[in-house]
Amino acid sequence: MKRLFLLILTPCLWLPVQAQTTVSVVESPNRNATSVNYTNYRAPLQQAPLLKLPVGNVQPKGWLRKYLELQRDGLNGQLGTVSAWLDKNNNQWLSNQGDHGWEEVPYWLRGYCSLAFILNDDNMKKEVQTWINAVLSNQSSNGRLGPDGYDGNSPDLWAKMPMLWALQTYYEGTGQSRVLTAMNRHFKWEKTINDDIFLKGAWQSKRAADNMWSVIWLYNRNGDAAILPLLDKLHKASVDWTMQGDLPNYHGVNVAQGFREPATYYVYTGQQDMLQATYNAHNEMRKRYGQMPGGMYAADENARAGYYDPRNGAETCAIIEQMASDEIMMGITGDIFWADHCENVAFNSLPAALMPDMRSLRYITSANMAISDEKNHAPSIDNSLRGMLSMSPFSSRCCQHNHGMGWPYFTEHLMMATADNGVAAMLYAANETKAKVADGVNLRIEEATHYPFEETITFTLHPEKEVTFPLYLRIPAWTDDVMVTVNGTTQFTGNAAGKYICLSQQWKEGDVVALSLPMKVKSTVWQQNKSSVSVNYGPLTLSLKIDEEYEAHDSRDHEFVQDDSHWQEGVDASLWPCYVLRAKSDWNYGLVVDEQNLPISFNVIRKSYPENECPFTLDGTPLEFTAVGRQIPSWKFDATGMTDMLPTKFAPRATETTPITLIPMGAARLRISAFPREKE
Repeated sequence: MKRLFLLILTPCLWLPVQAQTTVSVVESPNRNATSVNYTNYRAPLQQAPLLKLPVGNVQPKGWLRKYLELQRDGLNGQLGTVSAWLDKNNNQWLSNQGDHGWEEVPYWLRGYCSLAFILNDDNMKKEVQTWINAVLSNQSSNGRLGPDGYDGNSPDLWAKMPMLWALQTYYEGTGQSRVLTAMNRHFKWEKTINDDIFLKGAWQSKRAADNMWSVIWLYNRNGDAAILPLLDKLHKASVDWTMQGDLPNYHGVNVAQGFREPATYYVYTGQQDMLQATYNAHNEMRKRYGQMPGGMYAADENARAGYYDPRNGAETCAIIEQMASDEIMMGITGDIFWADHCENVAFNSLPAALMPDMRSLRYITSANMAISDEKNHAPSIDNSLRGMLSMSPFSSRCCQHNHGMGWPYFTEHLMMATADNGVAAMLYAANETKAKVADGVNLRIEEATHYPFEETITFTLHPEKEVTFPLYLRIPAWTDDVMVTVNGTTQFTGNAAGKYICLSQQWKEGDVVALSLPMKVKSTVWQQNKSSVSVNYGPLTLSLKIDEEYEAHDSRDHEFVQDDSHWQEGVDASLWPCYVLRAKSDWNYGLVVDEQNLPISFNVIRKSYPENECPFTLDGTPLEFTAVGRQIPSWKFDATGMTDMLPTKFAPRATETTPITLIPMGAARLRISAFPREKE
């Protein structure tokens, strides 16, 4: 169980190295320093050790840039021509009137806006401006942003929360002060809402943390203390995420957003028990429903007693909301736990939630799923609708619009500024970052790597002049030994798992820092789920390699869309097929594991890195592992046609073992990644 991360800078372990470089191992960057380059949290808010750089300052390269380009050319980037909810004709978000435009527009816009500025795509930025201009110009006289919607008799603030996040990104990308003015007026309007009708209804009281985060963001930029009491009002109206040994709500997406509400309130109050409550809520959900690989939990709509098998998965919305929460928690705490968890979800769950071309997605993705089809799988799945598992561009209304913030927000948090005027490498992927360090010196830093598929990460520094500042390197908890070199000279070797290695020196043009994060095969046993076992390699969890057969279908077919799905008249459906995925090879294997000698059980095969920069596919993954399995003939599909629960240890097994291949589970759209444990 994860204990509360202490929000103090722990004593550094000072290491004897060359005189010009100071190397220290720390729990967190120093939150008590004063940043002269970026706005830290204003008093009375708690200072943050890590500060997000403005959108666009982190430019992805390699596979991450490829995935963002696929997203631009895929469903998120083209959704304005597909979704009826984004049809500009009579859209509520363009005129405050009309007949459509609830959460869908802001869900889509916040990811699309981030993507537009990261890729610096002029056409996308023009589209963003169309929507933002309308939202700002149509602000009501009382300050309300967006349509005058209600949830019962309560003003519906939920749909406005993701729009506020889109406005924040737009401000970072443009610097337009009108955004700050509009948000300030909106929050002062929120303060006037009678407590009896404030945040009532289905969604908003569970997701108050999103609104609170926007208040904090704005206060840090305009310093208007008059909006701070709104944080008390929002916290009071929120469902109670501080409950001991339970959660106030088990809707999967609500949990992914709501669990950080107490930590958000901590930023305002400084109450350590509030921060602890967020850790508790995260751990409680994992203890009950998250005993499976991939970083998520069994909440195929709602988490339910008795339904915690790894065949039960999470919504795509929950996956990307969890990543966003992890990224926020990184900044608030500096705790590497949240960065590790974000990578776990990003590398093992998110890629498999979409087709490789990112033109369709599924509502539910599970750690164990040997079929991905259009059938109604209730009650095995909580939601009694068809199309929960098929890959569709026209269905899954919330995920269809919301999925777009996953990879762009991840990109924005690869590198972060530190309160002590340095930079920190927080999430690893190839990129080029521009930041200000020391007393305003411009720095460009290039990060070269194929991580998470390789162990080495290289940073080349390009300061505009020689300058001294701290460079923090996150060391994941899964690695036992690391090595850091500066210009070829070893500066650190040893175990710094779950901490930062801080390098401080006078940096000059062309300095090169190399970080080696050795990856070893390790196992995780899920006692609650019949003592099943997962195999990990660094940040990657492995799945059985299953031959996948893709069946293309007309996405408008009634059998493949949920009842609330709507698409624009005249859309060319031939460009947007729906897919059913079926297994063409056997999948019902237990895994033979010698846990005392894992390297004997699994042999790593390194293949050429894909030239098309698409490593999260069956054909593209550069890593495979040979292993030994034993077939379990009775492990089949259940009466609803869904992958059945893990078999018991008494289920009949094949006498002979079979060689099998494992691959990273993020590359497997059909996967078995929590295996029954077998003996030789």
